[in-house]
Amino acid sequence: MDARITYALENGLARLTIDQPARLNAMSFDMWSSLPGLVARAEADPAVRAIVVAGGGDRAFCSGADISQFGEKRSGEGAVAAYDTAVSAGLAALAGGAKPSVALVRGICFGGGMALALSCDLRLVAEGARFRIPAARLGLGYAFSNIEMMVRRLGPGPAADILLSARAFAADEALRLGVATKVWTQEEFAAGSADYLAGLAANAPLTLAAITLALRQLARPERLRDEALVDRAVAACFASYDYAEGRRAFAEKRAPVFKGR
Repeated sequence: MDARITYALENGLARLTIDQPARLNAMSFDMWSSLPGLVARAEADPAVRAIVVAGGGDRAFCSGADISQFGEKRSGEGAVAAYDTAVSAGLAALAGGAKPSVALVRGICFGGGMALALSCDLRLVAEGARFRIPAARLGLGYAFSNIEMMVRRLGPGPAADILLSARAFAADEALRLGVATKVWTQEEFAAGSADYLAGLAANAPLTLAAITLALRQLARPERLRDEALVDRAVAACFASYDYAEGRRAFAEKRAPVFKGR
């Protein structure tokens, strides 16, 4: 089977699965190139509450870019530029999307795979996961946009440590550094992450959208932020059916049933 990222809709979640387990889910050029379209598909579907990115199998989330392609796809100025553009566009699609994104991480999460996970809003992690950005051990340059994203997510100190040391670290340290949002044991990961995602998907879509929009604006330089755009999204929440449904459900001591309107 060709390496690819598969798409499935399940209980309000668009599941993007990196499907190359024989290479620890390494990302090929075509896989990077497909990411913006897959994210756009999820964005356009009103049934989708959030986007979930996972690795096929249980050995890896993603081991990074497929190094076996570097001789062909990342050698020479033009090829390097095209490859880096594909990677940056894929990461930006997740980081800048209108719907929240979640990485489910078990096993190896290295290089571009770690950048992919950090591009998501949340990272749910199984114990035993290993994280590393080995660019400094491979002699390749790390794009400014990727470093900017890491500093924004983690702060300059942790980003410098991870990049300059090129060391591997485990899930417990990932939690301390802010790389991981939540960590479960291997035995609890499937059920724990599923419960977390079910709770997220059950939340009011307009509220999720307004929060995500605010997060995207806060990630921009202050002079470029559009606070009025966020204010309009917040106002739409208060004018919605879902706001009335949330109040009714609270008064009736039941779970709300949101419709995204």
